[in-house]
Amino acid sequence: MKILPYIVIYFLALTVSMASSTKTGWKDKLETGKETQAQKEPERNAPIKALIVDGQNNHEVWPKSTIMMKQYLDETGLFQVDIYRTKVTWKGDREKEYLPLAGVGETEDLEKPQHDPGFTPEFKNYDVVISNFGWQAANWPEKTQKALEEYMYSGGGFVSVHAANNSFPDWLEYNKMIGLGGWGDRDEKDGPYVYYTNEGELVRDPSPGTCGSHGPAHIFPITVRVKDHPITEGMPEEWLTTKDECYAQLRGPAENMTVLATGKDVSGKAPTDRHEPMLMVVDYGKGRVFHTTLGHDDYSIESVGFITSFLRGTEWAATGEVTVPIPHDFPTAENSTRREFELKADKQ
Repeated sequence: MKILPYIVIYFLALTVSMASSTKTGWKDKLETGKETQAQKEPERNAPIKALIVDGQNNHEVWPKSTIMMKQYLDETGLFQVDIYRTKVTWKGDREKEYLPLAGVGETEDLEKPQHDPGFTPEFKNYDVVISNFGWQAANWPEKTQKALEEYMYSGGGFVSVHAANNSFPDWLEYNKMIGLGGWGDRDEKDGPYVYYTNEGELVRDPSPGTCGSHGPAHIFPITVRVKDHPITEGMPEEWLTTKDECYAQLRGPAENMTVLATGKDVSGKAPTDRHEPMLMVVDYGKGRVFHTTLGHDDYSIESVGFITSFLRGTEWAATGEVTVPIPHDFPTAENSTRREFELKADKQ
């Protein structure tokens, strides 16, 4: 009978040990310093349901870039991807051969963006929503805006790609979701500039000024600032884009936002001499947001750096975990790498 207290103590210690080993998430990992194999390779019995929304974007590549992103997601075997498009589109003519590949039916391309009162995606049916909208996109119906807010606040996932951070400057909750935005008459009323100095200091600058700029598209270096977030873990500290725009002077609420990686314009015509946010994550209610400013044109979206960060960011926004690996051809500080896009036969 004397051994009974020792047995009780043993099982209590075992319980504490097991509880401490079940920590998940990158913020917990900052404390533990490691991540288990089970966390890296979670078992899933169903595909991740992803929805790409598009239709109005000043970047004329958008009909093609939507199909590119869908194919990248499909190729992982992790995602089931749908597309939902406004019935009235803008800037769709350059890549019009890609329009029917979305499988959304007939649309009408207009000379100017126009409000679509019937734009009502069922966000709640998806694990993650990816926006391929852009500058001057017409406002979504109020009902649709509220539906996205409720979906995200309840634990949904959202991905903002390139010019999606130009969209909807007057929609406060959307700007809280993306953290930082550009253009659209945004200024100091919308929040601070956020950037890293050349000395590596993270700055939140509330000074007056316009919002959104970039130099000419070119290959530029990305610096990873948070190395142990699931999205960036395993990436080299510095790597090169393909030809892309290095967005600068972004500003916004920047609440619950972490800058994962920055870019430095080396074109010789940079609007700033600092490192600008390129990859970000934002907590919105119970929801997760991945924000990439990369992806200006098809050659930008062919970047292995873009493809990998987009896939890992989308998986993280949907699930909070990342299983998509860093590929062997991921770019380095010396070499930019690209995969020329080839449309799969079954997509044609």
